[in-house]
Amino acid sequence: MKVIQDIWILTHSGTVLFNRLFEAQMKSQLFGALMSALNMFAEKLAEGGLSNFELSDKRFILKKTKNYIFVASSAKKAKEKKVTTELEKVVSRFQSKFSDKWFENWDCDVSVFEGFEKQIEDTLEDPIKKFWKGF
Repeated sequence: MKVIQDIWILTHSGTVLFNRLFEAQMKSQLFGALMSALNMFAEKLAEGGLSNFELSDKRFILKKTKNYIFVASSAKKAKEKKVTTELEKVVSRFQSKFSDKWFENWDCDVSVFEGFEKQIEDTLEDPIKKFWKGF
């Protein structure tokens, strides 16, 4: 079952490398800067910083690696463990495709990540199918 609605992959400084949005509500780079700032603030309060948070109808799960922050949103009714498992698959696939060595020659053009959605489409909820299920 596909449980991830939105996903962002960003650097610790907040630059969004990749995102796929179920329903765009905010500019991606603004969201990345906000997540980075929230995480830095949370790290001052607690070891490890922010790991998840909820809004009225969504849950956000964060997975941090040495160089990146992966953020996935899901419906609150989705099981947190399932979302975390799917997010870990995304992290693994990203690290396999874009290794630290690959980044040594990267020219900071984020458009190179656009095709990454095909690598993770089995984890992403399809907004069109979700729409039609509602009828």
